[in-house]
Amino acid sequence: MDLNKQVIGEFRANNGQVGGYFEGARLLLLTTTGARSGKPHTTPLGYLPDGGERMLVIASAGGAPNNPAWYHNVKANPRATVETGVLIFDVEAEVLEGAERDVAFARAVEGDPGWADYQAKTTRTIPVVALRVVGPPRDSAPSAGAYLKLVHDGFRRELALIRKELSDSGRPGLGVQLRINCLTVCQGLHHHHTGEDTMMFPGLAERHPSLAPTLERLAKEHERIAALLEELEQALSHEDPLKVRAEIERLVDELEAHLTYEEEQLIPILDLP
Repeated sequence: MDLNKQVIGEFRANNGQVGGYFEGARLLLLTTTGARSGKPHTTPLGYLPDGGERMLVIASAGGAPNNPAWYHNVKANPRATVETGVLIFDVEAEVLEGAERDVAFARAVEGDPGWADYQAKTTRTIPVVALRVVGPPRDSAPSAGAYLKLVHDGFRRELALIRKELSDSGRPGLGVQLRINCLTVCQGLHHHHTGEDTMMFPGLAERHPSLAPTLERLAKEHERIAALLEELEQALSHEDPLKVRAEIERLVDELEAHLTYEEEQLIPILDLP
């Protein structure tokens, strides 16, 4: 419990980044309603991306004989809240059953054999729970500029994790979960840039006409990044690890230049009083 409190405090203070055991991991905070107490309980958990609207968490409890408390809570009350360090989501929890559970757990083991070690330590079948996003996300950023930076840093962290997973993968082909991780970040970038093109940029252009050249450049860069995402998705469809690595590197280089320029140009404007 003390460790959880420490991780939760560090997570919230550093926009989702923590050190120690969870350093470099995909981490979320899951707040459930106590099955007996009815009070909120927050737990840090590693998770697996599962497309844009779902995340998977595993009730391993380190291979303990009993399921963890958070699992009993979502069984009793599936509505919960997820914090990613960038956004806060309301979610509906669903315990995966049968073949769907087995496929999801196999994906987890493929990426990290430690999950298999946990299963080997216990006689219970370790549950896999899908957290499906319901309703619009919320954020706790103090300003529009701070929110933009948080979103950008979230993409930076996710791409850094994917690069590491590609480097650490000792298999000749692409793992299923690694492919899903790549496709999920592609989908996220597409939605983010579409939102900027259709909402943020037109609003800024109307209020600040002098930004026209900057916004035109950013829109063209969005088109270039969209083309890179298409090429990455094609490489993923052919399951060519070398090609995927090359496309990820191209994407990271061009995206970082784009994000840095956008932050330099727009954050001061977004944070004007």
